[in-house]
Amino acid sequence: QVQLVESGGGLVHTGDSLRLSCAASGRTSGNFYMSWFRQPPGKEREFVAAISWSGSSTVVVDSLKGRFTISRNNAKNTLNLQMNSLKPEDTAVYYCAAQRDMYSGSYYYTRNYAYWGQGTQVTVSS
Repeated sequence: QVQLVESGGGLVHTGDSLRLSCAASGRTSGNFYMSWFRQPPGKEREFVAAISWSGSSTVVVDSLKGRFTISRNNAKNTLNLQMNSLKPEDTAVYYCAAQRDMYSGSYYYTRNYAYWGQGTQVTVSS
C-alpha cells in the first residue's frame, strides 16, 4: 500500500554530519504525518522527530534539538533528517514512519504508525 525506503546512512566520525532520506511510494495520498525513529544497539526503538503533511508543524525530541532537523519535500515524496555534530551515542538503525491523520501528541509512539521503512544504519565512531 505504502512503501518507505530509507537511505543515506553510513559510517562517520564524531562531529560529522549526515543527511538521511526516506522515499515514499505507493498510495501516498492523504494527510500523512511522517517521523523518524531510531534504535540503538541493545535498546528499544525511540522517537526522533516528526513533521506534518504541510511541513508547518515539526517536533524534534528535546535531547536532539539543535543537532537534528526534520523536513519533507512533498513534490518528491521524500522525508529528510539532517544530522549534525554526530556523536557515538547517535549510532543506531534509523527508520522512517508514516501515518495518516495523526492525533496531536500521538507521533511519539511507535504503535501509532502504520507504515515503516526497513531502516538505514548510522554508525558514529569516536
